[in-house]
Amino acid sequence: MISIIVPAYNEEKSIPIFFEETEKIRHQMTEQFEYIFVNDGSKDKTLSVLKTLYQTNDNVHYIDFSRNFGKEAALLAGLTQAKGEFVAVMDADLQDPPEMLIEMHKLLTSGEYDVVGTRRVSREGEPPIRSLFARLFYVMINKISSTEMVDGARDFRLMTRQVVASILELREYNRFSKGIFSWVGYKTKYLEYQNRQRVAGETSWSFWSLLKYSIEGIINFSNAPLQLATYAGILSSLTAIISIVIIVIRTFLFGDAVSGWPSLVSIILLIGGIQLFSLGIIGQYIGKIYLETKKRPIYIIKDQK
Repeated sequence: MISIIVPAYNEEKSIPIFFEETEKIRHQMTEQFEYIFVNDGSKDKTLSVLKTLYQTNDNVHYIDFSRNFGKEAALLAGLTQAKGEFVAVMDADLQDPPEMLIEMHKLLTSGEYDVVGTRRVSREGEPPIRSLFARLFYVMINKISSTEMVDGARDFRLMTRQVVASILELREYNRFSKGIFSWVGYKTKYLEYQNRQRVAGETSWSFWSLLKYSIEGIINFSNAPLQLATYAGILSSLTAIISIVIIVIRTFLFGDAVSGWPSLVSIILLIGGIQLFSLGIIGQYIGKIYLETKKRPIYIIKDQK
């Protein structure tokens, strides 16, 4: 059996289309499908749509969160409840082509791979600035992190039960699935496809939310920002020492007075800015530690069928 995890936030229009298209693929395969939809605090009629699907289909289940906890929490909840020998993660907007499940399943059952993932070879239809920052993120994260992340890789993947068990062992509060999928390892094959547009509704991912998500990924899987703060502190200290030496030499050898308030204020602002920047980076890591130590649940389930 294949368990399909589908996080959903305001996807009332997409879910019926997704279910219909995925069911067409199920009829072409010998495996049974188990659908686990996770309603992540949707504000539209997503929950009503899921209840209707559950009442009319034996292979449909849903989890309803008490509020919006985010996609990472929804993925974890779905993976925890999955019972299939193979587990897939998909989006409800059909940007993840269901027909790829056929080839993904064949590759897994061959025993050669533990995970079959997907990656987009184009970003057609995306705003240019969004595509640019996405490419920069992958270049940066692969240079500063020991965990390799594939450019264009989607969360859409099919995994064995063993891989899912390894992922569930990581109960950290601050989650970044793209990094976690790579960190656990296992032999992975990526299938390429062209970018697809949503079939219905609007994406909940704005440019700023994606930027914030990228920063989360960098902080969760690299200590390079802390090293940057250290280097910035060393650089500002050396600059201050050199400036003091130059001023002292000019005063004693040439009788040249200190340049004046404009230069002094500029130096203070420069050093102060570097210090605040460094404190901000350190604060991000301390904040992560604080959230981990509180041991709050990653999500709260209001209803489950």
